Amino acid sequence: MHVLDLSIVLIYFVIVVAIGFYRSKFSTENSDNYILAGRKLSLPGFVATLVTTWYGGILGIGENTFNFGIQTWFIFGLPYYFFAILFAIFVAPRIRKLNFISIPDHFHNQYGKISGVISGVFLLFLASPAPYILSIGILLEYTIGIPFLWALIVATIFSLIYIWKGGFGAIVRTDILQFILMFGGFILLIIFAWIKIGSPIEVIKQLPAEHLSPTGGNSIQYIFVWFFIAMWTFIDPGFYQRCAAAKSPKTAQKGILISVIFWFIFDSLTLTSGLYARVLLTDGHGLFAFPALGQALLPPIFYGLFITGLLATIMSTIDSLGFISAFTFGRDIVGRIKNNNQIDNSASLIRLGLIIMAIIAIILAYVFPSVVKLWYIMGSILVPGLLIPFLVSFTKLNLKNWQGQILLVIPVLISILWFILNSAISNFSLKIEPFYPGMFTSILLSFLFIFTQNRKFEKGNIL
Repeated sequence: MHVLDLSIVLIYFVIVVAIGFYRSKFSTENSDNYILAGRKLSLPGFVATLVTTWYGGILGIGENTFNFGIQTWFIFGLPYYFFAILFAIFVAPRIRKLNFISIPDHFHNQYGKISGVISGVFLLFLASPAPYILSIGILLEYTIGIPFLWALIVATIFSLIYIWKGGFGAIVRTDILQFILMFGGFILLIIFAWIKIGSPIEVIKQLPAEHLSPTGGNSIQYIFVWFFIAMWTFIDPGFYQRCAAAKSPKTAQKGILISVIFWFIFDSLTLTSGLYARVLLTDGHGLFAFPALGQALLPPIFYGLFITGLLATIMSTIDSLGFISAFTFGRDIVGRIKNNNQIDNSASLIRLGLIIMAIIAIILAYVFPSVVKLWYIMGSILVPGLLIPFLVSFTKLNLKNWQGQILLVIPVLISILWFILNSAISNFSLKIEPFYPGMFTSILLSFLFIFTQNRKFEKGNIL
């Protein structure tokens, strides 16, 4: 990088840490303050923190667009809008009214202590910042030349350090700045691409045919798996935390609907940039599509601003998911296992969780160096166990604690077993994706429990 570009990146790191520490006055001795910023999150803050948190795997988006074209929007865009809108209409206001702090709180109240701990363990992996630490590590290695492992460590420290004191309030403040930088960076890139390469319409004419196909050359089954994985929106701890922190149920509902609009705009920017990269760059770039395109098109200072936008996009997800993982580990798992009566005064456990989960995330990112693969494995295995029991909890059905535990555990075990067999045995079950048997098991068990309850109810009325 040019010295001017590097200076901009360094200035960004300093500013974002300073903003994170600024006015970190919320008491860490109270979970409502430390984890939810006093439940006073305004609509602008809600939108900024939700929009930015959603895009940490920006290099994976660039890689997928470079390799498969507009398929990216059909697996990482459209299904998430659909389920986010459903979440906003039917779930978000109810979360705010319940006044729980986290999804494990929700499961604990509905299905008992064991279910709360089990759901916390699942969410610990589902909310892991590992894919995003991997992204920023790759970006720092590519642009600045830091060795990969050190890049992972530096990225983690700068993304999480201000959470130690400021909690969720610090995350919201930094997300507002990062919201501006992520949109501004890609707008700059497209302006220069349009000037130097031509309009997006001219670029489309130069693309391979499969890049204009919704499947991108993959099977329909593969596309549908991603569509169903998008249902993890319903059990996304980031969504839950922000809805619980909102000033009112209406703020939570409006915030998600407005966020969908911004997601569409940002997806349009990244998709267009990825297609420009496919036309201009050679086949070897893939994962580095966005930074390589910026390097090819942008002069000094502008390139630095664009790389800063990429860093902001990723860091805004690392701090949010790192914090969620920390309080899930410290408060919702360790705190409950210890029968901690002061579970809402668990700042020390959360800080311990921050250290432990940062180390685990760095190890995962180093061992599994593929962003999309990490998303796929976590979603395919864990979503089938969490989704149905979470949605059932909002209905009038009253499952017993042991039934809730079975609904959590068995589908996940089936998905893990299927994943292992798919990997070990050639043509096992026609290569059905692990998500499907896990979700089928969850739905089948749910109907079985509901049918049993109805039969008991009818028998009781007859007697």
